[in-house]
Amino acid sequence: MAEATAGSLHAFLAGVGRDGRGRSVADVLAFSDDELEAVHDYIQWLFPLPTRSAAQPHSPVLTQAEIEAIRADPRSIESLKKATERMLQFYRETHWWLTAHDHNHLRITRILHSLRLLVGPIEARAFYGVIISLHEAAGAPINTRSLHYWAEAAGTPGS
Repeated sequence: MAEATAGSLHAFLAGVGRDGRGRSVADVLAFSDDELEAVHDYIQWLFPLPTRSAAQPHSPVLTQAEIEAIRADPRSIESLKKATERMLQFYRETHWWLTAHDHNHLRITRILHSLRLLVGPIEARAFYGVIISLHEAAGAPINTRSLHYWAEAAGTPGS
């Protein structure tokens, strides 16, 4: 019998469900850096939001019940933390996103919003701090609009 979850996103993050392509959270976390860059439909599952994705409009949208269930589920929180570490590894090891405009800038905004909503502001600000450090170490190539969105999403003071 399937374990009770609040919805498909909760089931995926809890490790008992699959995304729209039949992948588990472990499958997605095992993606290579090239796969993380080339595949465009996983980020909405790893870092869900209560708003529809413009890039992947068929991806599920978080409900209030799922938000509450994910926040209360240690398995889901652990998956979110592992996903955060995997994405930080990706951003540390790759450099193509360190440019004025890149689709990864939208991913980073999503990650920050999702972390802040589901895990908490401390984790969102920690992710933001690493991303800003990488940006600064690369000579500050990212546009000010993306930087503003990231600060706002992370809930940093003055954003």
